[in-house]
Amino acid sequence: MISRYSIVGPVLQRSGQLQRKASSQRSCFLGVETLEELTWENWDLGGEFTKTLFLKNVHSKLQKLHFRPPVSQFFTTLFPQLIVLSPGMSYSLPVTFHPLDRCEYQDSIEFQSKNGLFQVCLRATIPRHTLEIPDSVLLPPCAVHHSSQSTFLFRNASKLQTGFQWEVTTPFQLSPDRGVLGPGQECRVTVVFRPQEALVYQREASCAFGDDGETTCTVLLQGISKYPFLEISAPGQEEGCKVLDFGSVAVKASVEKHFEILNKSSMRASFSLSRFKRPPLSHSVFQCLVEKGEVAARSAVRVPVSFCPVSVDTSCVDYLSLTCPGGLNKTLLKLTGSCIGPQVCLSSSVLDFGCVEQGEESLRSVDLVNTSSVEAHYQFDLDGEGHSVFSLQPAGGTLPPYKRVSLKLLYRPTHPIAHHRRVACLLLHREPLFLDLIGTCHSEQLKPAIFKPKHLVVYQHHLARGLTQYPPDMLSAMLAEGKLHVDQQGALVLPEDLAMEPAGPETVSVAVPARAFTAKIPMEEYYQSCSGGKRHEGGSGEGPGSHVTLEPPKLMFHPGSTSLPVAITNHTKGKLSVLWTPAADSPFSVTPSSCDLGPLKSTSFRVTYTPKQHNTFHGGQLECFSLYKVLSDHRHVEDSTICPSWCLTVRVIGHSFLPGREHFVPRLSLQPPQVVFPGLSMEFYRTVLLQNTGALPLIYILDPEQSPSVCVFPSCGLVHPGQHHILALRTTPSEDNPPELPLTLRLNADPKHTQELSVVSLVEKPRVCLEGDGSLFFKPTAVDSCSQRLYRIRNFSRLPLQFKWMISGSDQQVIAVKPDSGVLQPNESSVQMWSFTPMEEMGYNLKPSLTFWPTQMPDCRKCRLPLKIVGTASEGSIQVENRVLELGEVLVGGYRSFEIPLVNNGTCAVSFSLSVKQNQLDPGPAHNTSSEHNALELDSEKGTIAARSRLLVRATVRPARRAQYSWTISSQILSSKERVLAEPQAVCEVRGEAVFPILEVSDMRSSGSAERLSKLQLWSLFSLDALNAHLSRDPARSELTYRLPTRHSLRRCPSVFTAAMLDFNFGAAPLGSEPSCMLLMFENTGSVPVDWSFLFPEDQQIELEYWADTVDFSPSELHQMKVQDNRLFSVSPRTGRLLPGQQKAVQFSYRHDFAGTDRLPVLFKLSHGREILLNFMGVTVERDRHYLHFTSSKHVFSPVAIGSFSPPIQVYELYNGGAVSARYQLDTKALEKLTAENFDHLVLQCLNPQGEVLPGSSAQIEWVFSPLEAKAYSVDIPIHVLNGDSVLMTFEGCGFDKQLLGDSVPLQLHETYPSVPSTQRVPLPGQVVFLSEERVSLGDVPVCTRSTRILFLTNVSRTDTVYYSWNLADQQAVQIQPECGTLAPEESALCILTLQTSCSPKFYQIDLNCEVTLEEEVLRYQHALQQWEEEKERQKNEFTLTEKELQDQAQRHTHSKLQEGEQAPLRSATAVRKYKTLPPIRASTSSYLVGVPCARPTRAERRAQREAASAWRRPEPPQAALLHLGVTARSHSLLEFQTFFPSLLNTHYVYRSFQPSAHLSVPSPSSAPSVDLPPLIHGPEREILTFILPAILRSLQEDPSFHQSLVNTVSEPVPYFIQIKKSSNPTASPSMTSTLDPTAAGGSAPPNPPSSPPPPQRLQGGAEQLPELPDPPPTHQLDVQKAIRRFPKFSDLVEEVLLNTIQNLMTEAFRGELVLTACPRIIALPPVSARKNGCGFRRVFSQGVADAEPNREPKKPQAISPAPHLTPPLSLLNNLLPPPSHSPPTQTDLLHH
Repeated sequence: MISRYSIVGPVLQRSGQLQRKASSQRSCFLGVETLEELTWENWDLGGEFTKTLFLKNVHSKLQKLHFRPPVSQFFTTLFPQLIVLSPGMSYSLPVTFHPLDRCEYQDSIEFQSKNGLFQVCLRATIPRHTLEIPDSVLLPPCAVHHSSQSTFLFRNASKLQTGFQWEVTTPFQLSPDRGVLGPGQECRVTVVFRPQEALVYQREASCAFGDDGETTCTVLLQGISKYPFLEISAPGQEEGCKVLDFGSVAVKASVEKHFEILNKSSMRASFSLSRFKRPPLSHSVFQCLVEKGEVAARSAVRVPVSFCPVSVDTSCVDYLSLTCPGGLNKTLLKLTGSCIGPQVCLSSSVLDFGCVEQGEESLRSVDLVNTSSVEAHYQFDLDGEGHSVFSLQPAGGTLPPYKRVSLKLLYRPTHPIAHHRRVACLLLHREPLFLDLIGTCHSEQLKPAIFKPKHLVVYQHHLARGLTQYPPDMLSAMLAEGKLHVDQQGALVLPEDLAMEPAGPETVSVAVPARAFTAKIPMEEYYQSCSGGKRHEGGSGEGPGSHVTLEPPKLMFHPGSTSLPVAITNHTKGKLSVLWTPAADSPFSVTPSSCDLGPLKSTSFRVTYTPKQHNTFHGGQLECFSLYKVLSDHRHVEDSTICPSWCLTVRVIGHSFLPGREHFVPRLSLQPPQVVFPGLSMEFYRTVLLQNTGALPLIYILDPEQSPSVCVFPSCGLVHPGQHHILALRTTPSEDNPPELPLTLRLNADPKHTQELSVVSLVEKPRVCLEGDGSLFFKPTAVDSCSQRLYRIRNFSRLPLQFKWMISGSDQQVIAVKPDSGVLQPNESSVQMWSFTPMEEMGYNLKPSLTFWPTQMPDCRKCRLPLKIVGTASEGSIQVENRVLELGEVLVGGYRSFEIPLVNNGTCAVSFSLSVKQNQLDPGPAHNTSSEHNALELDSEKGTIAARSRLLVRATVRPARRAQYSWTISSQILSSKERVLAEPQAVCEVRGEAVFPILEVSDMRSSGSAERLSKLQLWSLFSLDALNAHLSRDPARSELTYRLPTRHSLRRCPSVFTAAMLDFNFGAAPLGSEPSCMLLMFENTGSVPVDWSFLFPEDQQIELEYWADTVDFSPSELHQMKVQDNRLFSVSPRTGRLLPGQQKAVQFSYRHDFAGTDRLPVLFKLSHGREILLNFMGVTVERDRHYLHFTSSKHVFSPVAIGSFSPPIQVYELYNGGAVSARYQLDTKALEKLTAENFDHLVLQCLNPQGEVLPGSSAQIEWVFSPLEAKAYSVDIPIHVLNGDSVLMTFEGCGFDKQLLGDSVPLQLHETYPSVPSTQRVPLPGQVVFLSEERVSLGDVPVCTRSTRILFLTNVSRTDTVYYSWNLADQQAVQIQPECGTLAPEESALCILTLQTSCSPKFYQIDLNCEVTLEEEVLRYQHALQQWEEEKERQKNEFTLTEKELQDQAQRHTHSKLQEGEQAPLRSATAVRKYKTLPPIRASTSSYLVGVPCARPTRAERRAQREAASAWRRPEPPQAALLHLGVTARSHSLLEFQTFFPSLLNTHYVYRSFQPSAHLSVPSPSSAPSVDLPPLIHGPEREILTFILPAILRSLQEDPSFHQSLVNTVSEPVPYFIQIKKSSNPTASPSMTSTLDPTAAGGSAPPNPPSSPPPPQRLQGGAEQLPELPDPPPTHQLDVQKAIRRFPKFSDLVEEVLLNTIQNLMTEAFRGELVLTACPRIIALPPVSARKNGCGFRRVFSQGVADAEPNREPKKPQAISPAPHLTPPLSLLNNLLPPPSHSPPTQTDLLHH
């Protein structure tokens, strides 16, 4: 973004926009095109400056404008007038500016039209300095110590010339940093970014501009810097460096390879390549032309390196160091390569020409083979000018790699002797090869012995044994004398040498005596042959040339000399014949040509040079053969004593150039120009190739006196054009030699033509550099542990060195090095791994030494370098942060990885070994844990922890079965050799529990057609208790066949791998009704995630191609296909994942689209867990079918004790799943048979064997099971349904003896489904009202009691008001208050549930329904009903006269509708009326016929359907939502309850006045008569015997006072009022009788129900019915009050009052009117006297006691009824308590009364 900086007075302003648009830019306002602004820029004071404002109408209509002139006096224009602009016309308005001061002016002209107004600004500006610059400049990322740059433009936006000057801090630089800009001129500034650290840089560059720099502006410069990272990519890798290996390369060949420099950073980086410092006098054979460069971001640069070796059989090493400015790493590249030379061999080392007559010749051939990849230069040291009897073609040349050349040799003898010559084949960079040429020449006069190759072998043996110094005749004489013997190979041997040979025929070698010479190397043998057979100083042993020597070995002829002498010396003990080989047309000749030479004698010959042509060069080798004289005749020589001739040669060279004649200009090349010898004081050989590259021959002469230490052979010679000579150099380097020895080759015998050959022959001492100045420090190390460090040594000499580390014996147990020996090539570095293993806790100072020596001189004096090693030893130990690691629960079959933090707090690294011991806390009695695999695995059981460090050891737990595991992890300290140093120490304990995934169904709800089913019924239909039990068990091995849901079956009915099978029964519903929807809440009660899925058969079947699928289906498969294709059963969602503690509601639905029973097997699969086969089952009933739904064919009653007088009533439910009511009847013939079998005892009695069940409802059949024996009873009873199917139901029951069972008597209430949740956890869609409890279990209660519970109804909606109503029509034992009501939004209602138990023991299993309706829906229904009634009334009173046919049709239709119960007739569609009825919104009746065949409806039926569709039906009331409340309880008789539940007796109040209902105790007419009572007819007698008498007897039996009165009857006097009763009032009122008779208190209860207790006035008025009686004594009032307290109705009244009081208090607390948790208030009571006088109750009580005291005699207090009851409040007993005694009654007395 460009910013403008300008000066306005002394203030600097900055805006974020560009300079304002030029005044020439026009805009459109309200259809008028004009300028936005008129600007005056160049103006002076005192003048007038006028500009014209153009207005143009661009609208299509006429425009009329009024304008307001400028307000200020500095701008003037025309007088205001109306401006009329036609479409397309323009108007010019002049505006004049009159400046009076040097400042800015601003004004405006306002134009107004009928569409609005707009303004044109008038502005006059003064020139000022302004720069436009960017806000910020972002530079490219840059590496540290590198630079990047960017540019930006800034412009002078003013009319003035301005100067600028930039200032910025490092690491930014600006160029140019200063200058001057003219008006409107731009300048480009270059920003250079040179960071020194890796940071994010933000600097502000300040620019001062203006005339004197009085204004500044800033630009934010931003840049980011990072450290560069370069590395070398090469094929090889060594410790600490990359390796680029060239392999084996031919000498003088050049090979190029590449390596890459990789830049892995995101910015450009530069690099430099440098070499290590090389040893002196050594030159690198590696060439890298790239010394520096740059690498782009995330790219690579290829760098070429060439290798050109010059020394054969040497290894070359060099190093390149990669350095990057700012980089933190340095990378080394090791360059290696070896030089190889040619490998040449001869096809035969001996060439035998046989016997040739004198004057004839023989031709042979031999192959020279190059077996290497290197080109070979060869040259045979054999004269080619005819001076030898042997000639070779070609004598020299070049042999390509892997080629061979055939050499032609010609033997042309001149003397009849045996010829033998050992010819050397010189090879460049290799040792020479030797070819033995032998041939024998015969003449007519002389026939010498034929020399054969075997004789050459024998000669070698003789030479080794020193016998060649003797002539053959002497050897023959010694052989004859026995001084010599012949060995197995035919060679002569001395007797003492023969004795040294090992016995046996397999001996093939000959023992060499001490005087024999050692074998010479090939180059030494060649030098001896070139020196005339003389042994040079320092040579090894004696050779064949020692027999005859020649001096000098070379002759050089100058123009002034014509002949030179040559001397030959015989060193043998025999006479020799010396023969020179003549050459025809040769300028060289020898005189004499032959002679005899005596033993140890010398003779001289004259070599004459006679050139036949001037200005030519001549050269050659003159050949001379010397042999024993006796060998000239074969008759004088034995075969074993034949000795070959010795060949001597002398090199001659000369030229015939006349004095003053210019010699030929030589052209040659020397390869190599410099010969470098190893720096060892021993004899070395090198070869040089001298090649004549010109077209003329040349001669060379090398002065041996110039460099005496260097010997060159041949030192002279003639080289023809295009040919070459191979020169062999020999020297022994010395410390006194200069660095370079020059060898001058004089060419063509002219001092002007020379060639220098540089020779380096200097002894160099071995030098090795140690890293770190010869010191090596080890970090602190644990005792008997090992620390390792890399240490580098470098060969800083030109010699390959062999090294070995020397460690003293005592230190070898502490330190070690690998490798401890090796070879270091020149300039090579080697890395050794040093190991420090301390044995005890102490400090170590060790001094091993490095011994090294040259590889070529293993016996020389060795050099030593000491190395200082410093180390410290300490004891080591490891710990853990937490001693106990809790893993929690782990999935069986899965795995869980965790990390064990090991901590080393010591100063040394510790090597350790971990072991795991597994313990199972609950292995089970039948499980063997010893052979079980360890479930905990460590990724690394061994390792090393650095000092003061923390190491995370990763462990994985893979449990195979469910159990609680405990793993003890122990550690052991290891030595360097992994030897255990200490006993295992327990480090930590890991605990975990292996579990399978667990799910639990925590709640269930129903909707749709199954809405009226109670939760208990739903729990039973879906077998949820069994499902939860199966889910809590471990899966079988077969269930884990497929741990994850997968398609594994080819059948439509997949195979099942589990034995767990359950039924999911969706119940029954009529055809076409709403789907039965079940909502199950699944909860993950475990601690591991659970993946679950419901797999339908189609989900488990592998999809096959059409051709592979079978076409034959079984009936079950067809049924499954029908169910799946029509989606009758559905589960949503089918799969899911639950984390620990999470819940998920799953909806199961069954569509009632087809009549019949539908089944579908669905596999409930938990991943890595259980498989449960769920058999989905549902029944769809035809709408006209009478149907009862039975979920099972067997029902089991609760066990009952034998001998019980009052067995409990038990219930069995029947459910009507059809659309019509069903009447049922039980066939009791089986019951009668059972009764007859049990001595007419009613073992099983049905109280209501017949009845009717409404649609969608349940009915309870009551049974009384009274076992006669302690055994199981079973009876099959048919249940008949009127116009329906009959079902055979098996009822079973078990009787038990409570005396035998003792405390385990099953008398308590054991619910059939105790796990059914009591609270709702699954909300239904749209549910707004919730119950606090959905199931209330009252437990075990006595008969004739009342139990109360408090419930809450809560409206969770924030906007809707609801109505609720409890449906208690069929319930007599249960009451809920209030029964109906209204709940405002977010309001709760308190409901009181009361269960009144009957006088007979019974099992209570009650389902209550609460209907909930939204107020909005009710109001909508009432409104729709009102409209319908108005329409109905209108249709009754309104009619339309139409044609007669239409009237008749309407009358018939009205008559039919009235007969069908319709509310109003329908009129014809053609009738004209004010309102039109709407069609009904309902389901089609045809949906009821889905799946069943039906005939085509008739015309009348279709007309009726059309009329019904057009009818306006009566609005139906809104469907209420149902809330189910289940109530369960079991009532016991009082005696049974008091026996088995004595602690609960005081918690219940027994209503003794309660009358049992008739239907509970009256047996059915179909039942058998009782065996205890005779059959009675209906009437009062039957009622007295059935109801009153049992109650009286039971009350008397339970009354302890009655028992006591029977005991005291004998001693008690006759009452005085017995006579009065008999005479005056024989018919007393029952109330009075019951009041006065103390035994009547325990009699039968009055007929009044407990809900309407008798008033107190009635109880007190009992005395008024005896007016004729005299006033009773004072004690009689106390007796009356006692009798009243014992009256049952009084106790019931007190219980009712107390219960209502408590309920009122709870209601007030619920409404917030009472705070139950508030602190009680303490009220101070008045004194005792005041309290006595202040209360009438106390006065009456005291007075009554005082009056009765004189006549009162002590008597025992009468016992009250033992029936438990709650004490009534004291305020209610004020008038009913007895008179007080002498002392005021205590609270205990009050409670007793």
